[in-house]
Amino acid sequence: MTILDRFTTTDQVAVVTGAGRGIGAATAVALAESGSDVVVSARTAGQLEEVADRIRAAGRRAVVVPADLSDLDAVAGLAHAAYDAFGRLDTVVNNVGGTIPNAFLDTTPDYLEEAFHFNVTTAHALSVAAVPLMLKGPEGQKSITCISSMMGRSAGRGYLAYGTAKAALAHWARLAATDLAPRIRVNGIYVGSVMTSALEFVAGVPEMMDQLETKTPLGRVGEAEDIAAAVVYLSSRAGQYVTGKLLEVDGGIQAPNLDLGLPDVSG
Repeated sequence: MTILDRFTTTDQVAVVTGAGRGIGAATAVALAESGSDVVVSARTAGQLEEVADRIRAAGRRAVVVPADLSDLDAVAGLAHAAYDAFGRLDTVVNNVGGTIPNAFLDTTPDYLEEAFHFNVTTAHALSVAAVPLMLKGPEGQKSITCISSMMGRSAGRGYLAYGTAKAALAHWARLAATDLAPRIRVNGIYVGSVMTSALEFVAGVPEMMDQLETKTPLGRVGEAEDIAAAVVYLSSRAGQYVTGKLLEVDGGIQAPNLDLGLPDVSG
């Protein structure tokens, strides 16, 4: 076996949430290119079918499950969809999530709970459903990867709900890694600014793009494939001695690189 062979996921089966576009789509395709069959899920069937076509073009099988992944029964059902289709489950990528920035006084308790539900509870529901099925399968690389954010380890105005949820998801990964060792590895990724649909509002504003780039030590916004490559590493034999860790794939930023312009609170 060469060192490059360790970065393959040959004949593994993966579930990727939020896989219709952006990081989720890039991750699903990357896992297929490294050797996995993939179950992809998101709200929009048309987007998922495009991703599935790319998976099949890489020579692997794809199952498309359109679903509202805020529904805990729906997200848990993805584990069974994978096992029913392929007879095994090796890899779970908890990618679905996200919360729109908001001023402190506009962040209601309900808004905070929704952020936690969409970013953390959904990941837990899928993982709890997946683990028994992962343990049924053949011995080998079994892994769960959670897509967190650098806002889960840093502070920035307007990100209270999002950052709190992503911090919780990161620590969930650390705790789950302890619970599931040694059979299943659990890790996460602190993602920086990546040019996905979440940043579409920035792409057409030169001043904002300049902020993102100049305040990032590597001088550019990330690509979805930068994150996908890290997921492949964590899911493959190359990452077999890594669990309970958060990789920082963020261009080197240590603080938010976009000022949302929210004013000071006033009474």
